[in-house]
Amino acid sequence: MQLPRSSVPAFRRIQGRLDQVKELISQQLTTPPKDQPVRQLLDYMNTRSGKLIRPGLVLLSADAVGKITNKHIRIAAIVEIIHNATLLHDDVIDQGQQRRGLPTINHLWGNESAVILGDFLLSQVFRMCADLEPKIISIIAATAARTCEGELRQIIQRQNWRLSEPEYIDIITEKSAVFLSSCCRLGALLARAGKAEVESLARFGLNAGIAFQITDDLLDVAGDENKTGKTGGKDADRSKLTLAVIHLLQAVARNEKANVYDKLNAVGKNKNALTEMLRSYGSLEYAHNLAQEYVARAIRELAKLPESDAKEALIETAKFMADRAV
Repeated sequence: MQLPRSSVPAFRRIQGRLDQVKELISQQLTTPPKDQPVRQLLDYMNTRSGKLIRPGLVLLSADAVGKITNKHIRIAAIVEIIHNATLLHDDVIDQGQQRRGLPTINHLWGNESAVILGDFLLSQVFRMCADLEPKIISIIAATAARTCEGELRQIIQRQNWRLSEPEYIDIITEKSAVFLSSCCRLGALLARAGKAEVESLARFGLNAGIAFQITDDLLDVAGDENKTGKTGGKDADRSKLTLAVIHLLQAVARNEKANVYDKLNAVGKNKNALTEMLRSYGSLEYAHNLAQEYVARAIRELAKLPESDAKEALIETAKFMADRAV
């Protein structure tokens, strides 16, 4: 099966290594010939390869401070499989119908199959981690736990119209940014980088991850589904507050808040009206600008790393992650 390539321009430097990662992932998603219905589902999973940002960060972080090894390939595959498992569960929770330009697993096979497939992916991760160094296993486990905690916090805060910007940043740090930070940390650690380099790359990943999630939330509200490749408006439909909406609720006069609440509660029917209000109050621009600020912070964290093509690729990747809303 020909697996799709990442669309991140900076990853051209590591494309051969990413191909190895995808091949390893494909090997984990195999079943005996007798399990044809299951194989069909797993093959479909393989056709839905995304941007591979997390594996890319593992590999580029290693390349920036040392050499990419076979251990990096395995770790890169592990983090992508974990990510794919969370997406399967997310699509069930958010009732997503499209992701990466194709119908979701839950849309084609049902919620039960999507949930169990996500669990199957995580069980494969357990097998792949069995003989890794305890420190590496600990980082992977802690990262997965924090990601789930962040998702839980976001779900609990649905329809909390008083959620503040710092609280929102804290939530997306847990649910998304910590994961990207750990990818950079793992890449550097396995390349035997010094402590200062490891921490610089981890902070780079954290700030780039915050920028990534702000942008992802922005695309959910105002993105073109034909370009984003996934169901738009689902976060708003499920009453998850995004940075742009938080800004809007702070910007409108008190007597206008009820109108905003009405649009939020009926966004599935009138997404354009909400988007126009967000645009007119500068909320979309505010969210985009803050994402750019976090990108700048991320890039500053790389200042002490030696100049290299890999470092430039990391910088290019951070910019890409926050420019998707342009």
